[in-house]
Amino acid sequence: MRFSRFTALLRFGRPVTASLLISILLGCSQAPHKLDSQKHSALSEPENRVVDYQQVACGQIWTFNSEPAIDNPLYWLRAIDCGQRLSPTEARAESRRWPADNWHSRFKQAVLLSNGNVTPFERHQYLQRLDDLNYDYPAAVRPLMAVWREGQGSLLQLSAERTRYTNLQQSSDAQLDALRQQQISLNQELTVTQRKLESLTDIERQLSSRRSPDATDNAHTADKTAPDDVTPSSGSQSEDDVTP
Repeated sequence: MRFSRFTALLRFGRPVTASLLISILLGCSQAPHKLDSQKHSALSEPENRVVDYQQVACGQIWTFNSEPAIDNPLYWLRAIDCGQRLSPTEARAESRRWPADNWHSRFKQAVLLSNGNVTPFERHQYLQRLDDLNYDYPAAVRPLMAVWREGQGSLLQLSAERTRYTNLQQSSDAQLDALRQQQISLNQELTVTQRKLESLTDIERQLSSRRSPDATDNAHTADKTAPDDVTPSSGSQSEDDVTP
């Protein structure tokens, strides 16, 4: 439209001043910008005010009980971070201040106890308490809760694997001790058997080296009397028996 006005002025031979030309060009450049801004405002999401809980001191983070706070996952991220900064004794003491009568109090207890050097049984207990109120969690907190609980489940599995490894190691050590005792017993029996064999060998050697004197004398007497006992042969007959 503005270019058509400019060409009409030129057609009728009317002079075009510099100010008129600048106004026409500015009008052409601003019209698309207004349309783009209107389109952008129509497609943009509504602005929401986000509370920065990272600026809240850890000593005060546990006192928040308002619905906007407990329904905000950023609050729980800060609570988890602050819980990890506490010592095990401080975490357990803080967890006792919150009665487990609603989901967010149980979640606070679980976050605190997870850093309190809990046993696998205690960890399983507070996870079970959280599962009992699973339908009460706000939709915005559920993804964070799922990730956090998955980490706790991994810790439980790690504890179970450590217990299993410890039991296997103890069983292996017991079997090795039993094998060592069996080896010691077998070595002792082998030593006794070797001593018996050596004793029997010595006895046999002594018996073989020591022959009986009676047996030797009898052998010599038999050698001396053997020629006298020989019966004369038929060729050595007496003269009286010979036929004339």
